[in-house]
Amino acid sequence: MSWFTKEKAGIAKSDVRKSRVPDGMWIKCQGCSETLLGKDIEANLQVCPKCGYHYRISARKRLEALLDGGAWQEYDAGMTSVDFLEFKDAKSYKERIDVAVSKGGSKDAVICVEGTIENLGVQVSCFDFSFMGGSMGSVVGEKITRSIERGLQKNQPVIVISASGGARMQESILSLMQMAKTSAALAKLKKAGIPFISLLTDPTTGGVTASFAMLGDINIAEPKALIGFAGPRVIEQTIRQKLPEGFQRAEYLLDHGMIDAIIPRTEMRQKIASILKMLHRPSV
Repeated sequence: MSWFTKEKAGIAKSDVRKSRVPDGMWIKCQGCSETLLGKDIEANLQVCPKCGYHYRISARKRLEALLDGGAWQEYDAGMTSVDFLEFKDAKSYKERIDVAVSKGGSKDAVICVEGTIENLGVQVSCFDFSFMGGSMGSVVGEKITRSIERGLQKNQPVIVISASGGARMQESILSLMQMAKTSAALAKLKKAGIPFISLLTDPTTGGVTASFAMLGDINIAEPKALIGFAGPRVIEQTIRQKLPEGFQRAEYLLDHGMIDAIIPRTEMRQKIASILKMLHRPSV
């Protein structure tokens, strides 16, 4: 009975390999539960081609999709946060900054660039949610303010793309001061008649929502984006009432006049270009 131990039909055991599916090749959509090729979702700007579910997207991928040729000039890229309060919770603030920077993306939670959309010059500030949840500290406020001031100086529309957990607690009152600082800069922009478009993505919360994110001449949101100040659980515990279905989602805010439009990501570039052409007259 020794034949049981023999290799079958001359096929060596070393030639028998398990078929493996590469990681990320197939994705089960969180919106419609369809199983889709990951490359199809990626080619569609991280939007499900079946149901339109919007996955979160990196700041640089978003800028590539929005600006002509996917090209831009970045400003203030080297600015980094300072642990001036020597704040410490489970980790020191400095450790948290070092970890966020080591991921290799941005040196803080916003990327500020100059580029064009259908040949119209724009200043764009895009939040990087992967950096400490897109939280707003002194660097974020300063970079956005400088972006607004460049728009004022160059007569260029300003766009802020928000994705944030709110003001950064490790900087205490100094992070909250960025709300007033950015809002004051936008007041100057408005007085000069230069458009400001605020694009709210998932999630936009806290002090960012309570300041510049809701001060756009046009406030736009992506479908089903979470937009609010405090979280739903905190609100329910405070008012001791059940919140309405879809509360703090973009569709609810549109129905209640808090935003002006909901635009799918795949149409965003074209729609923003159309809005800017209606609102802005470039310098001759």
